[in-house]
Amino acid sequence: MTQRAELAAVVDRLAVDELITAYAVAVDDGDWTAYQRLFTRDGRADYRSAGGIEGHAGQIAEWLAESLALFSMRQHLIVNRRVRFDIMEHDTGDTASVRADYLNPMRFATDDGPTAPDLVCGGRYGFALLRTPEGWRLREVVVEEKWRRLPAQGATTP
Repeated sequence: MTQRAELAAVVDRLAVDELITAYAVAVDDGDWTAYQRLFTRDGRADYRSAGGIEGHAGQIAEWLAESLALFSMRQHLIVNRRVRFDIMEHDTGDTASVRADYLNPMRFATDDGPTAPDLVCGGRYGFALLRTPEGWRLREVVVEEKWRRLPAQGATTP
């Protein structure tokens, strides 16, 4: 690999990392316009393993806005990111896939002051990305919730 190719690979990895971070921030901040801009025009997400829905990014943004309104605090951490780049025959540009683990503590909206999270869940994301003229975008997000804990109830599974 030439130095130029190595530099391009580093730049792509940084851009992909920024996209995944922007995804987490948009969800945590409830910025559903920003959330939708992270996706390709035909981008989809699947939250069914976490009790949600599957659909195009606009449908998912509406569902998330309604579902997450219950929580005044969301602190979505996406870690252990494993990135793979590919060029697929039928694509018009470069593609990438990311598998990453997540930890998501949330607190129900109440008038009480800061308290510990009411709900904590964790699992794994599968992200499929496409390089577009606007930069890297999400083509697909699949959530695989592996566990959920409500402090009063102990650990449960989805």
